[in-house]
Amino acid sequence: MASNIEKINTPSMWSPLAIPAFRSLWIAVTISNTGTWMHDMGVGWLMATMTDSSLMIALVQTATTLPFFLLALPAGTLADIVDRRSYLLLCLLWMLISAMLLGLVTLADYVTPWILLSLTFSLGIGNAMMRPALSASVPTLVPRDELRRAITLNSMSLNVSRSAGPVLAGFIILSAGPAYVFLINALSFSAIIYTIYRWPKPVADDSMSLPVERFMEGMRAGLRYARNAPMLQAVLIKGIVFFFFGSAIWALLPVIAVQVLKGGPTLYGWLIAAIGLGAVFTTQIMGWLNQNYTRNAIVTAGGLVYAATIFGFGNTSDVYLLFLVLFVCGSAWLALFSTIIVAGQLAVPDWVRARGLALVMLTMMGSMSVGSALWGHLADKLGIPLTCSLTAAGLAFCLIMIRNVRIGEDDHIDLTPSMHWPTPEFAEDIRPDSGPVMITIEYKVKEENIEEFLRLSRQLKQLRKRDGAFFWEMYNKAGAADCRVEVFMVNSWLEHLRQHARVTVLDKQLQDRIRSLLKEETRPKRNHFIA
Repeated sequence: MASNIEKINTPSMWSPLAIPAFRSLWIAVTISNTGTWMHDMGVGWLMATMTDSSLMIALVQTATTLPFFLLALPAGTLADIVDRRSYLLLCLLWMLISAMLLGLVTLADYVTPWILLSLTFSLGIGNAMMRPALSASVPTLVPRDELRRAITLNSMSLNVSRSAGPVLAGFIILSAGPAYVFLINALSFSAIIYTIYRWPKPVADDSMSLPVERFMEGMRAGLRYARNAPMLQAVLIKGIVFFFFGSAIWALLPVIAVQVLKGGPTLYGWLIAAIGLGAVFTTQIMGWLNQNYTRNAIVTAGGLVYAATIFGFGNTSDVYLLFLVLFVCGSAWLALFSTIIVAGQLAVPDWVRARGLALVMLTMMGSMSVGSALWGHLADKLGIPLTCSLTAAGLAFCLIMIRNVRIGEDDHIDLTPSMHWPTPEFAEDIRPDSGPVMITIEYKVKEENIEEFLRLSRQLKQLRKRDGAFFWEMYNKAGAADCRVEVFMVNSWLEHLRQHARVTVLDKQLQDRIRSLLKEETRPKRNHFIA
């Protein structure tokens, strides 16, 4: 897929669509997203007509998002270590079958609230397994300087379909029933299945000469990376706060439409469409927002606006005012969602990209899953107005408390592979599973640079642990005041070779800064010790 990347000379919001591979995927995803939003509206409507329980209705959102909490990291691990094209096709086929079963069961009039939740959960499983791989594929289809625009276009696709899908679903439910909405959703997966089936095989690179990581080993590597990657951690913190409180509108919208406004499926469809229209509007100004404000400012300000919409959503029964509130809600949602996803994409290198994005999705969907169930329960106990007021206040308070947790402040951070470490060569062959392996690096530091060297060493510690080390320490050499010895250990020789493949341009810049602090005509002296 990397061979399909073409440089675009005239940057604009639409420029990624000039790349054939991305354009085909974007069209297919838009079709599939439209079917998904039709499905979500149909499931919410059908559940609202089968039960009066706000909790049961809110559990539809939980059934959709809980699989992400349970499966996102395993899905991201698989997406990083197996053939992504075949993996995506298998996930999409699972989703097609699940949607088809739900349509047939509903058409036969055998559907119950628990069957509806079970098959919705099954679809959520497929979606959770598929999304990290699909999101991680975007950077292989577009150049780095087009990535933000490509992600914004994907967000626009999601929200164009969010505008059209529920309205179409409302008309179909009125004229034919919800079963046909589910069957159309199943059919919509065929477009993206066909597009991904036509993807070329990936071009081999140097890192592919190493054996593929084992599954559990890959999961541990993803978690280890996250523990030592402050940029990714900031994205996760922002995502947990926003999506936990932000889920209230999605969880309670069917209750408002059916029980408060006494509306039909057409009204429900238009309410969801209002959110989509607001998001499409914001898509047009995201370029201006990104040029004039930091991502951190967009998340904080957009989150406060979203908190106000939660309050208005729960405390109005006027249909036209509710349309306006949901329009603003969709606008704020798009600004936050795309900003968090872009920051997540730029916070991880290629070798762990799907796992990093899986963690972003895990926190996003896990927060929405827990939040949806909680807001549904509170709505049953306290009523919708008080529940939404408390939720809005909680979101505003938490956003202010974490305003100094900054995401994606530097777009020039380069996490592409550097490959500047030469592969160690020795006279004897070393078995890949030999280990543990201890690496020592001796530095002769200028006396006046010792303090700066130790400060940069703390960043070096994060680098080593992030890429595979389970132990790291910096030692003073006895009897040599200018000598510092870095020691780190990895589990095996193969894991150390993977460290060579994982080092990035950003890592090289740090190492160059450290070398500039050394005495003239000296170089770091490396030794390898194998148990």
